Amino acid sequence: MATLKLKDINKIYPNGYQAVYDFNLDIEDKDFIVLVGPSGCGKSTTLRMIAGLENISSGELYIDDELVNEKDPKDRDISMVFQSYALYPHMTVFDNLSYGLKIKKAPIREIEEKVVKAAKSLDLLDLLDRKPAELSGGQRQRVALGRAMVKEARVFLMDEPLSNLDAKLRVQTRGELIKLHEELGNTTVYVTHDQVEAMTMATKMVVMSNGYVEQIGSPEIIYNYPNNVFVGAFIGTPPMNFINTVVSKDGYLTIDGSKIKVDENKLDIIKENDLFDKPVILGVRPEDIHVDNIRGESDEEVAMNSKVVFYEILGADTNVFFNLEGKEVISKVEDTRDFTIGSDVKICFDLSKAHFFDVETTNRYTSKKEDKALADLISISRK
Repeated sequence: MATLKLKDINKIYPNGYQAVYDFNLDIEDKDFIVLVGPSGCGKSTTLRMIAGLENISSGELYIDDELVNEKDPKDRDISMVFQSYALYPHMTVFDNLSYGLKIKKAPIREIEEKVVKAAKSLDLLDLLDRKPAELSGGQRQRVALGRAMVKEARVFLMDEPLSNLDAKLRVQTRGELIKLHEELGNTTVYVTHDQVEAMTMATKMVVMSNGYVEQIGSPEIIYNYPNNVFVGAFIGTPPMNFINTVVSKDGYLTIDGSKIKVDENKLDIIKENDLFDKPVILGVRPEDIHVDNIRGESDEEVAMNSKVVFYEILGADTNVFFNLEGKEVISKVEDTRDFTIGSDVKICFDLSKAHFFDVETTNRYTSKKEDKALADLISISRK
């Protein structure tokens, strides 16, 4: 298939607006790379520069070690799937699927074989004589994917291809895309604002904000070791909780007047960065705040009393909301429980999985021990 290299890529429009800043990324053969971030972060612009639909203001783009900055889109050997499907309404499904091959003047038998193969993979065989207006949204999206498959390009580019589908169909099509990637092994760059899509599909994620790359890594690493407050808040449902606090020299932090013992490994971070008695931001995932000792914790040194402000039952999980230090804090309880708003409960913090962030830069503090553990994880994920 293909490798890609984006080196110091910038995009500046004629009016002076800069959409992408110093984008650097090495994409290996058969990778499924997901660019994720909020609207306007530069992810679609980056994808369009890879496709050749946007000019690169500065920097270098390589496909298989070939510099392609000046190459036309048709000469880059890529297939692109758009959010809007971009099907030809007057053509049948067969004609839509085969259009790219017909333009290349491929032999008729080759066209038929490739179209039938793609149609079988995507469950479109019974729809080949229909036109797009006769198809559902999910079927149209599968036709758009099939057109990319038939072309057998070196690189697949996908720009929010599932955003027009309803929730159930989005989950189903997401699974189909994962299976297709495993079968075909195409190098894929996929853009989405949906962090669930990113977490479930990517071999490697690129989290973007305001034109900058905030973090690159596997879903597991980005979830467990966010570079900064933005990544911790954007990746995860519900998002990571952030509480302003201070860690005292005796190894405790204070939340709403209650003293919580800091895990020894996390205390190393405070020591190495000389953070005792200094303001820090505590970041803790909702699933690491337990209500009423639901997981059997009995250590009062990691517990505090609070009141339920709100709760929402989501089936297998229940999200419970509290106000701590003037901020909304969420606990994710893996159970269906009916709480009472305003009731007193005890909440316990699993600080072994928590993080500390700089108040000014919002970057995550680390220790030598944590850096080594992260380096080992990265090494494993590359194998």
